[in-house]
Amino acid sequence: MNSKTTDVHSLALSAMFLAVGQVLPFITGQIPAIGQMLLPMHFPIFLCAFIVGPRYAAIIGFICPLLRSVLFGMPVMFPNGIGMAFELMAYGAITGIVYRALNTKGLAGIYLALIFGMMGGRVVWGIAQTILLGASGAEAFTFEAFLAKGFLNAIPGIVAQLILIPSIVYSLQKQSIVR
Repeated sequence: MNSKTTDVHSLALSAMFLAVGQVLPFITGQIPAIGQMLLPMHFPIFLCAFIVGPRYAAIIGFICPLLRSVLFGMPVMFPNGIGMAFELMAYGAITGIVYRALNTKGLAGIYLALIFGMMGGRVVWGIAQTILLGASGAEAFTFEAFLAKGFLNAIPGIVAQLILIPSIVYSLQKQSIVR
């Protein structure tokens, strides 16, 4: 494939991941607490990072929660939507960069890139929340809030991501659907 074909292919896949990121939260949208635990918007961003790469995944990650906030009112734009935009952008960028940099591309490489992306995105989210809440004069974003909202409440989603994303990416690679 030449460069133009590759760019169009990457753009089309990225648009699909953006669309999935808009639709997937409807599955859990009726019960916001479940959506906060299962993290449905994160899945397409991680998949985009592995399949399309860090540049497109970072862009789609940033746009996805902001677009969803404008179109559907969830997540609430400030501070959640903006914080999520930086978080998902970091997920896409870090996961894609780590995966591309690894010598091993098998299941071990997928897990390593995913875990680095998950940790990096959570740290970026914590920093964004601290800045956003601090600038608004709202209550401080404490370390306890970071642990509770970023990890403890998200355990079901984290487990689902660690099971489903490597399975999907590895299966697509084994079938030579993705490189």
